Amino acid sequence: MLKKTHIQKYCSIKNNEISVNGDLVFSADTLEVKDFFKDVYQFLEIKYSKYFKMDLLSKLAFLSAEIILNEVNTKEKNTAIILSNNASSLETDRKYQNSINDKDNYFPSPAVFVYTLPNIGIGEISIRHQLKSENGFFVFEKYNANFHYNYEKSLLQNNKCESVLAGWVNIDKNSYEAFLYLVSEKGIIEHTEQNLKQLYNT
Repeated sequence: MLKKTHIQKYCSIKNNEISVNGDLVFSADTLEVKDFFKDVYQFLEIKYSKYFKMDLLSKLAFLSAEIILNEVNTKEKNTAIILSNNASSLETDRKYQNSINDKDNYFPSPAVFVYTLPNIGIGEISIRHQLKSENGFFVFEKYNANFHYNYEKSLLQNNKCESVLAGWVNIDKNSYEAFLYLVSEKGIIEHTEQNLKQLYNT
């Protein structure tokens, strides 16, 4: 018998605003992306020193996950992570490339290089919340609700996990956007492709 799956919680971070389950919970007037992320970190009252070494993509994924998982006991749940975007790790790739362009000041940074893969953000979330289940990061031209719905549904139907943290986390120069949600058997909204599209476009 097919299980019914539901969206337990969802959040959006864009245009210097955070909404949770459709309600605005935070906004700021900061101009720089890094400053807005710092404001969000302080607003969420996170105490996690490793945060400050992360690249911007990982910070965005990390902050979004904190919002979704702050009331979830992940130690007792097998939670998968499925994320996607369209810029991959391009923001950090540019930064790393700049560190090796100047032949007179050639200094490739290992601290930057480690973030030249988009799935490193998943690793940061997994470490923070002690998650050891299936995960994947995919690159699409735009948020692909059909892919996400089918992948998430398959993981839950086949008992690969008890819940799925999923969504879109993208950053390119001064443009950023996150749409994350937690899918499980119980929740507030039925987990369907149409509902994912509607929530993302809200």
